[in-house]
Amino acid sequence: MHDHLVEGTTSIPTRLGRLHVRSTGDGATTVLWSSMFIDSHTWDPLVPLLPTDRRYVLVDPPGLGLSEPLRRTSSIAEAADAAIDLLHELGVDGPVDWVGNAFGGHIGLDLGTRSGVLRSLVAISSPTEPLAPALRRQVHLLLPVLRTAGPVGPVRSAIVGAMLTDASAADDETRRIVVESLARPTRRSMALAIRSFILDRVDVNAALADLAVPSLFVASDDRGDWSPQDAAAAAALAPDAELVTIEGARTLVPLEQPQALAARIRRFWDRLA
Repeated sequence: MHDHLVEGTTSIPTRLGRLHVRSTGDGATTVLWSSMFIDSHTWDPLVPLLPTDRRYVLVDPPGLGLSEPLRRTSSIAEAADAAIDLLHELGVDGPVDWVGNAFGGHIGLDLGTRSGVLRSLVAISSPTEPLAPALRRQVHLLLPVLRTAGPVGPVRSAIVGAMLTDASAADDETRRIVVESLARPTRRSMALAIRSFILDRVDVNAALADLAVPSLFVASDDRGDWSPQDAAAAAALAPDAELVTIEGARTLVPLEQPQALAARIRRFWDRLA
């Protein structure tokens, strides 16, 4: 456990319930919003490798981790509204740098089209198209089991397989962070989050032209539904987006390849400065 990251832990009220937030450091605010299924601990290997003159706010997304359970279906747009609530409650008065993994990247893509919310965006492994039909069928099959039994057995294996390469999943510490994250939400909350933020995800390619902030799209070499080619096509639609590909990762790039990712993010932030 990377407990040295936990300087402050708090629970922030938003329209989607109270969000569990950890913060560390002092300076300009950088928000790190996690992927679906897991929570803010997936950032723990990355944050110590990033610049020390910032305040890092690590968020458990709505209905996940130690955040308050979801009570109804929602949407990525409403989760982005909840992120605005979060920033307001934290007293953040200027644009923030946003680093989002998968679900977190989808939130950032929404916020980046709104005036004055973001200074920059790093979207990691965040497909800009809806779920492909084959994946949709797979998720539909998993949902009833997840609702009744939770993330156990084959369901847990399927989620870990979607999140991590075989090599990453074989690493005890990496796998532990994912499996412990999966166990924190209620079964109902997890099912509602999957419906809201995965199955009902919409195509955002048309909105990429309105992305008003410098952006870094981070693809991995092993995620089938957001290949480097897909990410390059998305980056080409945005006014100021660059693409990098991280080797040896699937969805949870911050957990699988923190050093390579940190180097890319530092380079991007240096360019902004």
